[in-house]
Amino acid sequence: MSLSPSDNVIINPPSPSEEETRDLAMEFAQRMTVSSGSGANTPSKAQVSPAVKKDFALLNDPEYHTKRLEQIRQKKGYIIDMDGVIYHGTKLLPGAKELVDFLHKNNKRFLFLTNNSAPTPRELQQKLQRLGIDVTEDHFFTAGQATAEFLHSQMPEGGTCFTIGEPGLAYALYEKGFFMNDHNPDYVVLGEGSTYNYENLTKAVQLVCQGAKLIATNLDVENLNSKGNKIPSCGAFAHCVEVITKTKAFFCGKPSALIMRYAQRVLGLSRAETCIIGDRMDTDIAAGISSEIDPVLVLSGVTKMEDLPQFAYRPYVILGGVYEIPNDDKKHSISVEEMEDASRRASYL
Repeated sequence: MSLSPSDNVIINPPSPSEEETRDLAMEFAQRMTVSSGSGANTPSKAQVSPAVKKDFALLNDPEYHTKRLEQIRQKKGYIIDMDGVIYHGTKLLPGAKELVDFLHKNNKRFLFLTNNSAPTPRELQQKLQRLGIDVTEDHFFTAGQATAEFLHSQMPEGGTCFTIGEPGLAYALYEKGFFMNDHNPDYVVLGEGSTYNYENLTKAVQLVCQGAKLIATNLDVENLNSKGNKIPSCGAFAHCVEVITKTKAFFCGKPSALIMRYAQRVLGLSRAETCIIGDRMDTDIAAGISSEIDPVLVLSGVTKMEDLPQFAYRPYVILGGVYEIPNDDKKHSISVEEMEDASRRASYL
């Protein structure tokens, strides 16, 4: 959603104990059991499901977890979600600053990738700066930019849009030659924001019925505000228009492989040399799976360990938070020559 004036308040929460995080996870593991029957036929000692054991091995198996975490540290490129990974609202999460320092120090390439189409990259850069992290504007890419990039690929000459969203989305569209039109636009574009109302949703429905193509920046149906309360997101409003018009919106944000391809292009690295770090199984991890980029789940945001049985896929590794990634081992450093070679290899893919 749009950035609030209170974003300039820096409140860093105390770092959670890694042991506490994993103890809570193990408590859940003990509850996730599979029995062969009920009543008299129920065994006295239930067995933990093999699927659950596998999930928890990604989090806390001394050998399996450590090996995969080390392979993530060896990556040259990092695609990083923001909310739930780097911060919650105006609170910087434990290890966030150390992660960025680790990436800088070891000459890694990284890109903050967000499904939030409301802010511009400059606004995101300024927000992180207020929270104590200094990175340049070119380290950010939003679902709004991905949407504008997609529309430009469809209509290189530019076009017109009826848009519901915040200035960040409109600015991204303008940059690619698309202008606002509420009469007979080429596209109806739905993004994140607090500007939705009955009038503009009705207008969107009517324009789609008249032939405008329906585009949505992302498919998230819900999000969390700064207080941790659920609020409707872009996908919920898009579904409303879809149901009435009997059309299907094209989504450009995560978990679409399209936004991942754009991010890869910015990094200039191959899939094998890149990972994605996120807090949501349905967007971040699914995006990594669909684009064949190793996905890292952190438990500092939306998805919790008890949610994993809902999904038919797994992350590459599970972390309590990004605080697990940074270390001082010099073997993770990438030389300028190595990075140039990696970029050349990626250019042939």
